[in-house]
Amino acid sequence: METASDHTSQRRQAIVTALTAELERQAQSGASRIDVEALATAVDGALDPAPPASEGKRPSELNATNDD
Repeated sequence: METASDHTSQRRQAIVTALTAELERQAQSGASRIDVEALATAVDGALDPAPPASEGKRPSELNATNDD
């Protein structure tokens, strides 16, 4: 069972990972200043990830040629 502490730890780790990756990306691109908006976007994405690009097919959309 996940506790509130586990959830907070996972949330915190997601934020740390997003910030680290974005700061590394900015450093690699030679940015002279930190793009705070890009950091905010990275954190938003980590806390509320986009749904999968494809949900798959509904049963009514399946036929013998595409049922796998």
